[in-house]
Amino acid sequence: MRRHASSWFRIVLLAMVLLAVVFITTGRAQTPGTDQPNATVDQDTGFFGLILKQWYDPILWAIVILSVTAVTLIIQAFIQTRPAVMLPEPSHNQIRELIAQRKFKELIDFTETDPSFVSRALNPALKRAPSFASMKEAMETAIGEQTAEEFRKIEYLNIIGNLGPLLGLMGTVYGMILAFLAMFHQSGQAKPSDLAFGISKALVHTFLGLMLAIPCLAAFGILRTIVDRLTIRGALIAEEMLLMVKPAETRTAPAVGVPRPVVAAPQPQAAVPSTQVPRKAPMPSPLISG
Repeated sequence: MRRHASSWFRIVLLAMVLLAVVFITTGRAQTPGTDQPNATVDQDTGFFGLILKQWYDPILWAIVILSVTAVTLIIQAFIQTRPAVMLPEPSHNQIRELIAQRKFKELIDFTETDPSFVSRALNPALKRAPSFASMKEAMETAIGEQTAEEFRKIEYLNIIGNLGPLLGLMGTVYGMILAFLAMFHQSGQAKPSDLAFGISKALVHTFLGLMLAIPCLAAFGILRTIVDRLTIRGALIAEEMLLMVKPAETRTAPAVGVPRPVVAAPQPQAAVPSTQVPRKAPMPSPLISG
């Protein structure tokens, strides 16, 4: 929150400085004439003089404010979206050193305070130990959140870039309305000088809208490529460090794929003849006839 507040403060400060420059330049737009010392020049001397003269134009003010915001966002994005900021090598070396020394408590404290991409991805995983599946799931969630956050920072440039031509088109329509109103007030007999103001206002708005959109969209495309490359690189580094702290899994069950010893079934044995002589049945006594 503090970081976003400071960013908006810098945007507002830069806008105030630019507006002060515009007012100063507008005040100097009317210069004394050469023939009459006390007279002022009503005619604009060029393109920028025509722009500065229309300080009361709301569409022009909207384009100016968006231009200041876009310049600030582009400068800030290119400063923050660098390998030295997102993936600082000293932070990675410190994490590897703590892992090698098996100082996991110090490692958790360091990743808690370090703002780098890898530390912010690794910290939720360390808090889920010792389950490696939970650690990996937490790290993937943290990487996804950080990637989305980095893309959200530059998404404003895409929005401003799309608003630029729309504001220019609105100014074009507004200028043409002024030109036709001038023709209406002259009952259709307007001179080219009567129509020049409205037409010039229309073209100036179109030009400023394109000047706002082209740099914003170009910067957005470049920054999107940079963010995509750095986030993928940071995810690979975080996964490598997670494997370095992978806890040893206790195995309570027998290992899968190891054959168990086979106990031979008892074989049927052949019948052994008995050594005892079977008793003979008693012979019936002969009948003695008497």
